[in-house]
This record gives sequence, structure tokens and C-alpha cells, in this order.
Amino acid sequence: MEQCRTQAVEAADTVAAHLSRVASAPDGLADDVRGAFRRFAAFLDARIAPVAVGFDAPGGLGVGRDAYPLYSRAFLGTVIDLEETYAWGQERLSAIVGEQSAVARELYPDLDGPDAVAQALIRLDAEERYTLRGTDALRGWMQDKSDAAVSALAGAHFDIPAGLTRLACRIAPSGSGGIYYTGPSADLSRPGTMWWAVPKGQDTFHTWQETTTVYHEGVPGHHLQIGESVVSPLLNRWRTLFSFTSGHGEGWALYAERLMADLGFLDDPGERMGMLDSQRLRAARVVLDIGVHCGLPAPDEIGGGAWTYEKAWEFLTHHCAMDRQVLRFELHRYLGWPGQAPSYAVGQRVWERTRDAYLTARPAATLREFHSDALALGGMGLDTLATALA
Repeated sequence: MEQCRTQAVEAADTVAAHLSRVASAPDGLADDVRGAFRRFAAFLDARIAPVAVGFDAPGGLGVGRDAYPLYSRAFLGTVIDLEETYAWGQERLSAIVGEQSAVARELYPDLDGPDAVAQALIRLDAEERYTLRGTDALRGWMQDKSDAAVSALAGAHFDIPAGLTRLACRIAPSGSGGIYYTGPSADLSRPGTMWWAVPKGQDTFHTWQETTTVYHEGVPGHHLQIGESVVSPLLNRWRTLFSFTSGHGEGWALYAERLMADLGFLDDPGERMGMLDSQRLRAARVVLDIGVHCGLPAPDEIGGGAWTYEKAWEFLTHHCAMDRQVLRFELHRYLGWPGQAPSYAVGQRVWERTRDAYLTARPAATLREFHSDALALGGMGLDTLATALA
């Protein structure tokens, strides 16, 4: 409701500013946008809030062990063993922390002890070589980094259609703090675009943390994955535009982040730390989401026993180097959207298993051939992906 009230002002102002540059724009559209957000806030207040489950519900924070598998399957397109995945998430988290500790010592040999990673992240934010100031510098850096990735990957590790070598990088008109991708039009008159919604007042940006994000949203991540579907002559419009499954789509983008490290594009220790920070967040979400919603025992690091709101916050802030305001929003998103947050890391896991099975079954095949065959299929659930490539 608070987001709606904010957008009732900010979104309408954005529309008004845009329409001022469009000669044929209808009168009153900005007021229509403002009214729509306000009506939606009123609907949430009157109809949804009274029946919403609070943090102190009798059954605990989550939706429960019976309902959760349905949410999980919807976001993945496959059925997973929740207890096994919960244990895997904790093991994965521990392995990533170990990798981060090694990189922290590589960056700053004087660091040691249990807080070495946290101290390394603080130092990285203070380094000028990883610092950008101003949104113009940010947009230019995004574009340069994206262009370099396309140039290096095309024809070597991926078959990139000619029309997709152009990825536009833009500063989004909203200030939500998110980074996201919008696909191209079918005729490519509108290019695929990576947007950064810079919060009001933020003027400093840290490239060590965001290089991996460019690969996630751009190439070889969402731009290559979604863009290739849009321009494919083999896929119908439903397959092109409406068959996105989070485990497949976000799993691919997270797979792309780790792949770029494996291919040598994140050899800079600061940028590699940023990739690991991204992977750690996604692994932590597997543990928190499944643990909270299925009522599994909390990890020993936060005292074990039943999950509580306070334990969830302690766990998330320990493992994620994000702005605390953004992180609070993230926690609430997980509590209110069961099954979505783990789809990134679980999807990545399935993508890696599918790749390994494909290459094992075809000893003469290359990684490039796997990527081409997999991306040519378009969006689908993870069961269908594994079956199609078997």
C-alpha cells in the first residue's frame, strides 16, 4: 500500500514528464495514472489487508508444508525434495563463504578471522578503482561492460544472432533500486534494454559488486536468453512472450554469472567477490524461504529451533551485503511470495546438472553447442528442459 501511495506521485510525475515530449499525448493521462495507483492502494487496504496472514499467525511465519510444494513447483516447473534442497542450500552457503574468505585474503592479506569477508566488502566500497560517481558515469560503464561481453563471447562461447549484439543500457525513470531487463520487439526496432532504477539521492556506485549483474541481465544472461526467443522463427508467440518460468529464466541468468567467472571474465578479485556475493544471497534465500515456509529447524548459526522474524532478519543480514532498507524489503518479499526466491539458485543447480548430462552423453559436443541447443528451446519448466536435452 505504501508503494502504491508513493507511485501515485512518482509514477504520475514520470508519465507527465514523458508526455510533455509527445505532441499527440492525450490530456489527463498523468492524472489517470495517479488515480489508478490510489484506487489500487484502497483496494489492498479494504479487501486484502483484513485477510492477510500476519507475522504472528498461529502456524508461524510460513504457508506450511502442505501448500509450499505447490508454490515451489509453479516457480520451477519441477518437483524438488525440499528437505534435501534445504540441506544443499546450507552446504552451498558454506562453500561460497569459503570461496569468499580466500578472495578476501587475496585482496587484503592482512585480513583474517571470521569477519574477514565483511571487512573486505567494506574496504572494496572505499576503493576508488571500483567507484563511479553520477548516473551518467554509471550508464556509460554499464554500456561499455555489456559491449565488451558481447564482443568477447560472440562466436567463441555463444552463437549470438546479429540483431542481439545491441543491448541498450539505461537509467530507469523510477527509483526503486532494482536492476532489470526488458526484451526487444520482434522487429528489433526497440532493442533489449538493461535498466538501473537508481534510488533518489544515490550518486555513488561500486563496480566490484555490479559487474556480475551486467552479465546476469545482459549477455550471456537475460538478453541472450529472452532476446533469442523473441527473434526465433521456430517459436510461436506464446513460447516467445508468455512461457517464462522463474527457475528456467532466473536460473539461467545465475548460471551465466558463474559461467563468466569460469570463463575468466571475473578474474579481478574484487569483481569475483561481487559474483560470490550475488551467489551467496541466492543460496541464503534457498535456506530462508524453504526453512521458514516449511517449518524446518533454523540453522545453528542463528540458534536453531523454530524460525522467527528476528532469526530470519539475523540470518539475512549476516549473509547479504545489501543496503539494509533494500534487505528489509527483500525479507518481506520472501515471506509474502513463497517459492519464488529459491528458484534462482535451484534453477542454476538444474541448469548445471542438465549441462553436465548433455556433455556426458555427447563426448564430442562443446559447451557452445549445449548453449545453442538449450537457448533455442525458449522458456519452459525445468522438467521439460531436462527432457528436451536428454
